[in-house]
Amino acid sequence: MAATAGSGGHRIFGTPFAAIYPHYVAKVERKHRDVAELGEVLEWLTGYDAGGVEAAVADERTLAEFFERAPRMNPDATLIRGVICGVRVEEIEDPLMQRIRWMDKLVDELARGKRLQTILRTP
Repeated sequence: MAATAGSGGHRIFGTPFAAIYPHYVAKVERKHRDVAELGEVLEWLTGYDAGGVEAAVADERTLAEFFERAPRMNPDATLIRGVICGVRVEEIEDPLMQRIRWMDKLVDELARGKRLQTILRTP
């Protein structure tokens, strides 16, 4: 695992959100989903509205900064279960890595055609 300069974490932590977001957009559009639905998913998880996502892309904040500055992490995110990148998201010990993988998991579910009501978990 490569460390990010000064962070002591995985190199993905230093990756700009702006480098990942276009891939999320392309993935959901390729599967005939609306970018507005992607926005709903991101807002549900992090509290970022469309303007907040735009600001995160524009200022090139890292994924670590993206989650540090998140207006409000959804407490129901702990209900996200399943495998992403071969790892069960509920078993990831590093809190930041778990948040990143939660986001990946929700985007995957959206792209796979799951209903938004199912993706936006409620207890």
